[in-house]
Amino acid sequence: MTPVTHRNGGELLAAHLASLGIDTVFGIVSVHNLPLVEAIDADPALRFVPVRHEATAVNAADAYGRARGGIGCALTSTGTGAGNAAGSLVEALASGTAVLHITGQVESTYLGSGRGFIHETKDQLGMLTAVSKYAATVTSTQDAGRILREASVAALTAPGGPASVEWPIDLQYAAQHDTGTPVPGAEPPTPDPAELDAARELLASARRPLIWAGGGANTARAEVLALVEATGAGLLTSNSGRGCVPEDHDLVIGNFATTPAGRALLKDADVLVTIGTHFRSNETADYGLELPAAHIQIDIDAAALGRVYPARHALHGTAATVLPRLTATASRAGAAWTARIREVRDEVRATLHDNIGPQAAICAALAAALPRGAVVARDVTIPSSSWGNRLLPMHDPRANVFPRGGGIGQGLGMGIGAALARPEQPTVVIAGDGGLAVHLGELLTLAQERPRLTLVVFNDGGYGVLRNMQDKYGERRSGVDLFTPDFAQLAAACGLAYARIADEADAKAVITAAVASDGPTLVEVDLAALGPMKNPFTPPVKIPTA
Repeated sequence: MTPVTHRNGGELLAAHLASLGIDTVFGIVSVHNLPLVEAIDADPALRFVPVRHEATAVNAADAYGRARGGIGCALTSTGTGAGNAAGSLVEALASGTAVLHITGQVESTYLGSGRGFIHETKDQLGMLTAVSKYAATVTSTQDAGRILREASVAALTAPGGPASVEWPIDLQYAAQHDTGTPVPGAEPPTPDPAELDAARELLASARRPLIWAGGGANTARAEVLALVEATGAGLLTSNSGRGCVPEDHDLVIGNFATTPAGRALLKDADVLVTIGTHFRSNETADYGLELPAAHIQIDIDAAALGRVYPARHALHGTAATVLPRLTATASRAGAAWTARIREVRDEVRATLHDNIGPQAAICAALAAALPRGAVVARDVTIPSSSWGNRLLPMHDPRANVFPRGGGIGQGLGMGIGAALARPEQPTVVIAGDGGLAVHLGELLTLAQERPRLTLVVFNDGGYGVLRNMQDKYGERRSGVDLFTPDFAQLAAACGLAYARIADEADAKAVITAAVASDGPTLVEVDLAALGPMKNPFTPPVKIPTA
């Protein structure tokens, strides 16, 4: 490659982002990242989005990458700014999503001196290393380009994750001398041939097969579909695997493994093929779910193989490479088994639809109003955990945006990132009043950037899921009842359109109008007026009893 000199670090970063296909960057300007922000803002091919909190910068960049099937970029300041981003980096690490996080750093002369230089913190690189897949410090004007490329390759190499680069401010202002030398990616693993042959033989003998797809199946959509249709197997998914096969396919059961009907299927299956799923606690009833002993597990992460459930045949490799080898020799399930799959698919949906009572009208209105494949970003809240993560149909994994690590308050930032990644389509955010309050300031970002985003806020005056747990298992409520703003006045103060759903009959018209709007709308769902679910939702966690 021909060496290139850039006027400063900002111009180098802008050129690197162009090479990644990134057109939008999320962050907060600071004295310790000013050259980077100025260069991005000045570049006509780039858009800088000034969010109100560094955690949101990472959440938005994370969801931007998810919605596009690639990588996003976040800019933060050093010290407190980088610390504010850490929680959202944990989310990207837990979900394996690609984020390029660039944070400032104090002048290289004072780096590590501990003298209290403004924004300085102790061992920032150590903190970033703990919450990132890759972390490095720019130490000269000759190595910045290489480090940016290393970070991006690391973030994008499966299993992905966030890559953090800290960049001293004096080196950001200086001219950059970049050799442009490419950084090679890692070779993907291949499964042991004997294990693969044995797995093929086992699957070929199956008459009652099931498949369970996790997030690792999302890059092998055609291959998963081919295996489903070749075998007639039912497809269970984790939350992360939703949409790898469109959920209107008649063999897709979905994220219903822990339901009584799902458990019964798993009990009767003679072979289970799992693809890139890590069996998280909330998707296995706190690991109480039983899986068939005849378990073929495919994962690119060697540490995941057999970690939660024993695997008779552990296949270390990519789903796109391994699945065609299994499909080639697979046999068809019995007609009775495939018919039962279809019955279970209908049963679990009908049961959940009935259990959520009046909220079913909102689910139906969203499904009808949204174009196929439009992003639904879901914060951690009862509607998401009960029906948003299961009943609201997903047809594309890039539309399935939610905090896989389980932290509240990230949904709006993720929705903003996804909406700006796909400006041609509407985006919906499902949030609770408690989670929204964590980053209420991002309503101002929403008002400033004006994406096609419908924010549906389910208002029950606090942390409803914990309130339900305390009502079920305890004798008093603690910390769960919160002051809630007047959302109509709040929306007006932010210059946002507002609508309210207080009855099932309101849902269709309100949701349809909001989704059709060219800009943002805040839709409040008044849960006190709407009425309760048939059964209060509580999460599948163990509560010790005396």
